[in-house]
Amino acid sequence: MRKLLLTLVLLLAVVMLAACGGSDEETGGENGDNGNGGDNADTEESGESSDGEDRLAELQEAGTVTVGFANEEPYGYQGDDGELKGAAVDIAEAVFAELGVDEMDSQLQDFSQLIPGLNAGQYDLVTAGMAITPDRCENAIFAEPEMVYGEGVVVQAGNPLGIESYEDIANNPDIRVSVMSGATEIGYLETTGVSDDQVTNAPDIPATFSAVQADRADVTTATEMTLRLAMETSDESELEFVENFEQPDIEGVPSYGAPAFHPDNADLRDAYNEALEGLKEDGTVADLLEANGFDPESNFVAAGEVTAESVCSGENY
Repeated sequence: MRKLLLTLVLLLAVVMLAACGGSDEETGGENGDNGNGGDNADTEESGESSDGEDRLAELQEAGTVTVGFANEEPYGYQGDDGELKGAAVDIAEAVFAELGVDEMDSQLQDFSQLIPGLNAGQYDLVTAGMAITPDRCENAIFAEPEMVYGEGVVVQAGNPLGIESYEDIANNPDIRVSVMSGATEIGYLETTGVSDDQVTNAPDIPATFSAVQADRADVTTATEMTLRLAMETSDESELEFVENFEQPDIEGVPSYGAPAFHPDNADLRDAYNEALEGLKEDGTVADLLEANGFDPESNFVAAGEVTAESVCSGENY
């Protein structure tokens, strides 16, 4: 009887030990995390802040930040000397200087490929005066707005088709429009009734101007500042900026421009915002806007006046 009881006790002990051992496998303890796999998993899922802190430290150690930009003057563009220039670029340089990162590795990209490139890990941020939109907020996180701007159109000299609004384009199905790929203006045109078969895409602003000059398009549209500056180096005998263009009464106009960051780099974005706020308050941002042809008052967004969150949510879009 004693032997039987002892055997039963030993069997019960073995079963209990096996059950306890199974918890390690379920929580991932076999990977050497001391049985705290659940806690580690939570940390990884919310690890955006940790990753962002690590990324800023890495950038500070390297002294260089990688930036994607599109060739759109005066926001971000490549100058004749091959250097990255523009209001968005100058502001980013000033912000990262405050953060202890003095060099920018600039990489030219089609506008439509900036956010895909960002999410593929090609850049730490993209800065091209990109308009914050609810759709873009689903794929990237934006810093606070650095600038605000409206829309414009350039037509063939003399404006033979009398284009003074997006509605004029929508009302004449024969009008052809050239627009930079990925630009918000594509959505604006659609919203005002312009059909898809009226619109063709081009990689950058010079290409849209070439389309109008070569009579492959009747009109191109972009932000007012972009078109005004592009006209300074264009043949005015062939092209005309429409001074009395009627701003579209649609969501997203005016637009708020800001840099975009990878969703995992929230802390890097937050550090950028903190430095940006100081540069807004001391007048640096207004000065940089003015130096690039913007109005330091009408194109300036004061700290806290409009937030990226409010634009992303649709409150200020």
